[in-house]
Amino acid sequence: MKKACFLLIAVTIAVASFAQSLNLKDITSGVYRPKGVPATVSSADGEFYYQPNTEQTQIIKYSYKTGQPVATVFDVSTARDCNISKFEGYLMSPDENRLLVYTSSEPIYRRSFKADYYYFDIRRNLIKKLTENKSKQQSPVFSRDGRMLAYVTDNNIWLAKFDYGTESQITKDGAFGKIINGATDWAYEEEFTVTELMDFSPDNKLLAFVKFDETNVPEFSFQNFKHQLYPTLQSFKYPKAGEANSKVSCNVFDIESKTIRDIKFPANTSFEYIPKIVFAPNSQLAVLTLNREQNDFNMYFSDPRSLISKLILREQNDRYINFDFFNSIHFIGDQFTYISEKSGYSHIYLYSMAGVQQKQLTSGNYDVTGILACDPVSKSVFYEAAEDSPLQRGIYKVDLVKGTKTKLSAKAGYNTAIFSSNGKYYINNWSNTNTPNLITLNDASGKELRVLEDNKALQNKVASAGIPKKEFITVQGADGSNLNAWIMKPLNFNPSQQYPLLMVQYSGPDSQEVLDRFNIDWVHYLVNQGYIVASVDGRGTGARGQEFRKCTYMNLGIKESDDQIAAAKYFATLSYINPSDISIWGWSYGGYNVLMSLSRSQGVFRSGVAIAPVTDYRYYDSVYTERYMRTPQQNEAGYANGSPINLASSLSGKLLLIHGTADDNVHFQNTVDYTSSLIKAGKQFDLFVFPDLNHSILGSDNRTYLYTKIIHFLNQK
Repeated sequence: MKKACFLLIAVTIAVASFAQSLNLKDITSGVYRPKGVPATVSSADGEFYYQPNTEQTQIIKYSYKTGQPVATVFDVSTARDCNISKFEGYLMSPDENRLLVYTSSEPIYRRSFKADYYYFDIRRNLIKKLTENKSKQQSPVFSRDGRMLAYVTDNNIWLAKFDYGTESQITKDGAFGKIINGATDWAYEEEFTVTELMDFSPDNKLLAFVKFDETNVPEFSFQNFKHQLYPTLQSFKYPKAGEANSKVSCNVFDIESKTIRDIKFPANTSFEYIPKIVFAPNSQLAVLTLNREQNDFNMYFSDPRSLISKLILREQNDRYINFDFFNSIHFIGDQFTYISEKSGYSHIYLYSMAGVQQKQLTSGNYDVTGILACDPVSKSVFYEAAEDSPLQRGIYKVDLVKGTKTKLSAKAGYNTAIFSSNGKYYINNWSNTNTPNLITLNDASGKELRVLEDNKALQNKVASAGIPKKEFITVQGADGSNLNAWIMKPLNFNPSQQYPLLMVQYSGPDSQEVLDRFNIDWVHYLVNQGYIVASVDGRGTGARGQEFRKCTYMNLGIKESDDQIAAAKYFATLSYINPSDISIWGWSYGGYNVLMSLSRSQGVFRSGVAIAPVTDYRYYDSVYTERYMRTPQQNEAGYANGSPINLASSLSGKLLLIHGTADDNVHFQNTVDYTSSLIKAGKQFDLFVFPDLNHSILGSDNRTYLYTKIIHFLNQK
């Protein structure tokens, strides 16, 4: 032990000159965060884009072709009757004659928020408050012609008609904890990443929406302390694994007759979820449904007049269907696209509007990770894929008629893209592990037209700050499979010395930590303090095909922890790593896997740090948990074997457990009950609580405190 401490002190002194130039507070405050470009909104014709200025006081129209501004469409200083000094965000109408801006936003959950909305008539240069209702609004949706707007207030849908200056209440049964119209409940927002389910018909005569009845969903509550004499209670409906979900129905509001009718599905149809609705170009309403096990997906075309629905597309899987694929449905004339794993990898398929598969557009032993845009004129589909490597992403185009594929992204690394509405232009965001983000405007052939942000200043800062670099490697998992990994060593690394090792991981289904993209985090600072840091993507992680991704099905926590343990044993054989000083770190699912790894190994890890971990999947939400585990009633053994609470007596090594008390996602209950089990088992551990903070523990000061706490813990030998 004394020898190990001496070596750590010696290494720390040796890297002092580097550590002085890399400051933890700089990292948490964003000094090393790459610059982006303000969010762009493409014009309907795809030749222009809208962008706010830095001060959020103007919305400016630019030409894709020249990059030059062509008009200032909104300015708080010149708009008539304007009493706001700046805005937080905006929404452009499809006809580009109106826009919606909002201020004073208040978060609801992770993605949703309510705010004070104002609509601006571009032609009249006039701004007005959207409504005189005292309650804030959320989830605004423009009609296709831009002359109406649907929005949600207090769980009810309202309709504003701009031509007449009127607003009317469409639904009246909305009530907190009971009925939600148009917006989504907690589980849909968190696990399907949707905050509203409304759409106008192409002829602007109908509004379709989903109604949630969460009356029978159990309620969860936690205390907000905030230096109050009596803490307040925050309560919301939260369906845990095996418990009641919201009952959902799809409804259509006839704007002229002011009537609401329910969509009817074929006899013997049953489903649990409606994660998406959208009107197709043929005026049919596409309603996407999932069963509770999430392995039976159906898309219906519903006639909004007759209310008759016809099954168009069905896909079943013996495990589960990736919900991200629902966003791959793009209508192109009389065809539509869809991503499926039926070949063993995620690939794009083309269907007729009758649901007949016409062709497979992509193929190979790699995953397509998303459809970015479809251009009906050039008959092209633009998409993102991990074709070259699971660590990288490229941008591609495939011809719908010829089936020919073209790679658009020129640089190896991690590429993302946002396309204009006509597919003629796209903004490419590229980085690799050593190079900050380069953001360029490109045409549809991939040709770079101009640089929007090169992050040269950051690149120079990184070069002078002594930033350790990642080396990509492969290590063997517990079953002998090759796992992608990276390792970072101190800048003055000496192979004849032994260093402490921290393994950082997330390990959740379809996730990836080992990626060839730029990111400077607190672990870079830790490396400059004399540590080696490594990350391994074990079985169950993404971009390596369906079998690798879904092999943890029904048994979360087993293969994931086995692979981290196997990787730790491998690292322990390296001459420059101290085999008695290997630790593991993780947040959320990563924190869960820390606990599983510490409990399923003896003497492999000296210590572990688990932040906001699930400790029993019976405590987590139904949508996520049942996707991978089914219900506790269906999979009693899987839940029992994958619960750190049940394994508390087997905990090996030191543990630092960290959680925010206001975590609405992974409830503090997980840590409290796990603590009870550790006490009962006689296991000593350290616990740290962030009062009134949620799952993300945001804020520069909070993050600095968090990482400092972790480093102090790791340094205690």
